[in-house]
Amino acid sequence: MKTSGFHNFLKKTGPYAYVLPSMAVFMVFLFYPFFKTIYLSLYKTNKMGEAKLFYGLGNYRDLLTSESFYNSIFVTFVFVLIVVAGSMLIGLIAAVLCNKAFPGIRFFSTAYALPMAIASSSAAMIFKIMLHPSIGIVNKLLGLNINWISDPKYALVCVALLTAWLNSGINFLYFSAGLSNIDESIYERASVDGANGIQKFWNLTLPGLSPIMFYTLVVNIIQAFQAFGQVKVLTQGGPGESTNLIVYSIYRDAFFNYRFGSAAAQSVLLFAMIMVLTLIMFRIEKKGVSY
Repeated sequence: MKTSGFHNFLKKTGPYAYVLPSMAVFMVFLFYPFFKTIYLSLYKTNKMGEAKLFYGLGNYRDLLTSESFYNSIFVTFVFVLIVVAGSMLIGLIAAVLCNKAFPGIRFFSTAYALPMAIASSSAAMIFKIMLHPSIGIVNKLLGLNINWISDPKYALVCVALLTAWLNSGINFLYFSAGLSNIDESIYERASVDGANGIQKFWNLTLPGLSPIMFYTLVVNIIQAFQAFGQVKVLTQGGPGESTNLIVYSIYRDAFFNYRFGSAAAQSVLLFAMIMVLTLIMFRIEKKGVSY
């Protein structure tokens, strides 16, 4: 009886033993930093990031009355809008162009997926040289004399376009996989009915890509909110605060101003914004499916 009871105990608890190592990793590298950030957001800290004075919701009150923080939110949302729209459009166009078999298809597919393999800091350095006001190739080709990343009118757009290009590689792979799952026979039947290329794209390709497009949209929004390396290398949040994204504002508050409590509060608010946006998108997607 004892052996049978022990065997039943192992049978019930065995699956949890397999899950335990991965949960331990999550605890150390995800859950602990998350709750530690919430804890620090309630305190004033010293230069070592140690909690010293309980401040309650004071860090949050300071942020919600700060013009700089509201500017960071506005700049971040504009940045996310440009990045998500640009990266998905580039990835979709590239995937459609490479959807047919033709000589050199492997070269073009590799070229379109290449941004995925380039580090953001390396790409930013190259982009910085290209946009240089005197030696940059962009001004030479366009015949202009614009200091792109030092002008508040252009700096955010430049950083956003670089990020969109960097993110387009993975989008190209997502959309290519989605296009390969669309049955070619529906295009043949549409051709027999007299549909042209644009009609096929709007009425067949886009509806066929809708599931992967929703997933890509969610992933791209989360990635765009977390962009950091490009801003650090290209503009460092300037000129002024025209490219001071929330992630860079967190970095600057923590490691330059040594205000770890304020940085932690911004991190919590950023997490809340991303979570709310994601939940809203999933709710909209579910309603769309139900209709």
